[in-house]
Amino acid sequence: MPELPEVETVRKTLHQMILGKKIERVSVFWGNIIKRPQDPEEFEQLLISQTIEGIDRKGKFLIFQMNDVSLVSHLRMEGKFGVYDASVDKPKHTHVVFHFTDGTELRYNDVRKFGTMHAFQKGREAVNKPLLQLGPDPFEKAFTLDYFYNKLLKTSRNMKAVLLDQSIVAGLGNIYVDEALFRAGIHPERIAKTLTKSEAEQVRKASINVILEAIDQGGTTIRSYLNSQGEIGMFQQQLRVYGKQDRECFNCGTGITKLKVSGRGTHICPQCQPLHIPR
Repeated sequence: MPELPEVETVRKTLHQMILGKKIERVSVFWGNIIKRPQDPEEFEQLLISQTIEGIDRKGKFLIFQMNDVSLVSHLRMEGKFGVYDASVDKPKHTHVVFHFTDGTELRYNDVRKFGTMHAFQKGREAVNKPLLQLGPDPFEKAFTLDYFYNKLLKTSRNMKAVLLDQSIVAGLGNIYVDEALFRAGIHPERIAKTLTKSEAEQVRKASINVILEAIDQGGTTIRSYLNSQGEIGMFQQQLRVYGKQDRECFNCGTGITKLKVSGRGTHICPQCQPLHIPR
């Protein structure tokens, strides 16, 4: 699943390619992707004559800002946006097409059909689900040490589960949680409320740094993820634990171990991330 850095890369790419374009019509071929309004035909009518004025992002969500409408889109597992000339044949699994007045199209392709789109009256997207449920992005001012530490103190869940919880911090997924916890030296099964404030700050800073570095590298290419121009991200070259099972640790040379934590494949260095509670 594309995480915050990959979605930010898509946002930047689409901003360059479709800013200022006017929608002539919309074609929905798989209605289950459209969540608001629930009627796909109403969705199609709502977006006619809307101009793309900007593209924002919150966590893993893209937000297409138009004249009167804000379109919130989640790519889920394998959703992809691409910009094409209308004369180019539509590939299989193209489920939504935004036809622009200049003869180009923004196409949404999704093999698994898990992606979602919500259309709101402009300005109402932030006070409705799904954005209403999100915590701050890692590098937002609201993601302070006090905010984060107070969240940790209130839960008996493990750190892997906490960092994957989008209502606490938005945008982190399996890859970057593993990388952040490794950098912080915290075992993913460590119970959140047992962390000291100093350890919480290590996790907070590691989360921020790993996300910013990944954005700078255009994200991480795992399996089928590409950005909107078919380019791969390069952060996979800097991964230290994720996908490195049985390889030597970047820091100490110990073999990287793969566990299952909170139902997710999880990579750690058992030497650098011991499971213990400081006295």
